[in-house]
Amino acid sequence: MPEHAPILQLIGVTVLAAAAVVWAGVLLRLLRRAGLVAGAAGARRRTVPLPAVPSQTLVGPPRESVELTPAEQDAFAGLVRHLANG
Repeated sequence: MPEHAPILQLIGVTVLAAAAVVWAGVLLRLLRRAGLVAGAAGARRRTVPLPAVPSQTLVGPPRESVELTPAEQDAFAGLVRHLANG
């Protein structure tokens, strides 16, 4: 035991080290349960989606487009030049 370190400081370091080991163990267990850590047989991907993440829809709104008049095209080109110059 070092002479210059008070006993409370040594106890604090010991408690923090034990808490870090417990935290790492719990984290590893949760990751294994979720299927995010490689097992003994190698990396396996989970095919079932996580229950908390909602599924995405594959269809969206229809694509819209509008034809610009020549004056609008010139105004847009001027805006782009203005923004490109700073």
